[in-house]
Amino acid sequence: MNYYIIAGEASGDLHASNLMKELKQLDSNSRFRCWGGDLMQAQGGELVKHYRDLAFMGFTEVLMNLRTILGNIDMCKKDILLHRPDVLVLVDYPGFNLRVAEFAKQNGIKVYYYISPQIWAWKQSRVHKIKRVVDKMFVILPFEKEFYKRFDFDVDFVGHPLLDAVSNYSEQKDVKAVQTDKPIIALLPGSRKQEIATMLPLMLSMKKQYPDFQFVIAGAPSQPEEYYRTFIGDADVKIVFGKTYNLLQQAHAALVTSGTATLETALFNVPEVVCYKGGAISFAIAKQLVKVKYISLVNLIMDKEIVKELIQNELNEANLKTELDKLLNPVTRNNMLENFALLRAKLGGAGASRHTAELMIKYLNQLN
Repeated sequence: MNYYIIAGEASGDLHASNLMKELKQLDSNSRFRCWGGDLMQAQGGELVKHYRDLAFMGFTEVLMNLRTILGNIDMCKKDILLHRPDVLVLVDYPGFNLRVAEFAKQNGIKVYYYISPQIWAWKQSRVHKIKRVVDKMFVILPFEKEFYKRFDFDVDFVGHPLLDAVSNYSEQKDVKAVQTDKPIIALLPGSRKQEIATMLPLMLSMKKQYPDFQFVIAGAPSQPEEYYRTFIGDADVKIVFGKTYNLLQQAHAALVTSGTATLETALFNVPEVVCYKGGAISFAIAKQLVKVKYISLVNLIMDKEIVKELIQNELNEANLKTELDKLLNPVTRNNMLENFALLRAKLGGAGASRHTAELMIKYLNQLN
């Protein structure tokens, strides 16, 4: 089978690469053309465009880069028609992917969606478009199957692929991210320049408050080290690239920008504070549209506050210090770790990537 896969972020690159790995084992004739990142390319994907050229954050940022975004969508459509894959596999990234899905459907190309857009949080009206243009949807959160059922759309719950990623990491878990005798506070400021520029200075402001800890930044592969150095200056802060899981394995606590990393951190049993601060206009719009109580996956899945979320104006030095102190308190830590165990049980075991690959091939074979 010829697979055309589109992932627009670092997390999508990770999950798509694990899916590709499983598809290759089950389909010896598999061929991959993709929009994604280094991990997908390492699995043999012919990379058309890297996600670092696709990621724009927030409403105002999207508007400012609209010409680039529309140009990329047009380029993608032409490339799909040129290569006419057996199936288009979309990984999250809805603003881009749903437009491409509609185009592919109009041109008789099968559309599979792996990792649903978070339409249960906002833009629920998108469910009608998804029903119209997506042939098969593979969801990774337990409550998503019931959500789609309310709209008479039967989807497959496959489990969360982060459990696969964490499980696969066990092969190299003895490799340390950094050599230090101090306990580590990990900083995960995100992968986009805009969010790093906003979040990292606030995270780094904690360094002077905790001299007995080693602060370590998990650098995004899409950003150069020099960019981080502009924020670090001459402070004793280390930075690692491509070793986020090694870092989490070592970390005593973490400050994490809202996103997939909040769940990764929890799965590694690292107590965390979730941080988010966007542009004022973007945040004001989002506040009117978003329909969920929490921004972190940990709290969303558990449907209660397990980890503290410092959002917008609440994200400041005083509050960060207060919450970080709590993470270093044995009672608070143990309570959070107990909830992390319940979280893993709710997500089920590893195997999402394999299960998804098996279902995709089964459905494709039914068509032939």
